[in-house]
Amino acid sequence: MVFVDSNVILDVATADPQWSDWSSRQLIAVVNQGPALINAIVYGEIAFACDRIEDVDELLPAHLYDLRPIPREAAFLAARAHADYRERGGERSMILPDFLIGAHALVERCPLLTRDHRRYRQAFSGLKLITPAVA
Repeated sequence: MVFVDSNVILDVATADPQWSDWSSRQLIAVVNQGPALINAIVYGEIAFACDRIEDVDELLPAHLYDLRPIPREAAFLAARAHADYRERGGERSMILPDFLIGAHALVERCPLLTRDHRRYRQAFSGLKLITPAVA
């Protein structure tokens, strides 16, 4: 299974001129192997671009996306990653959503499909990433 970041799903949903082709190919490859993993953070980031919950559910059908709760181990790892981020000079006082996504993928032992490799690589050295740079 592969954990999918919202930016990849939104690339396809919005027909992003720069990224929709790459993201579409990657998503097709992932869901052909079985449902992709997402969590409430990814769901919420997709929902931000939609007017109705039914629109979100249409973009994230249950047979293609397995919506899982964030385990407490992932929440803890996300908090530690955020503390490291703050020590390096980061200014956000609340845990960044990317830390909850990356930590969840790491706890699930799944690679993460994303375009935002920089923060994930820095925060989670053991996390396997599927990105345009390595795809």
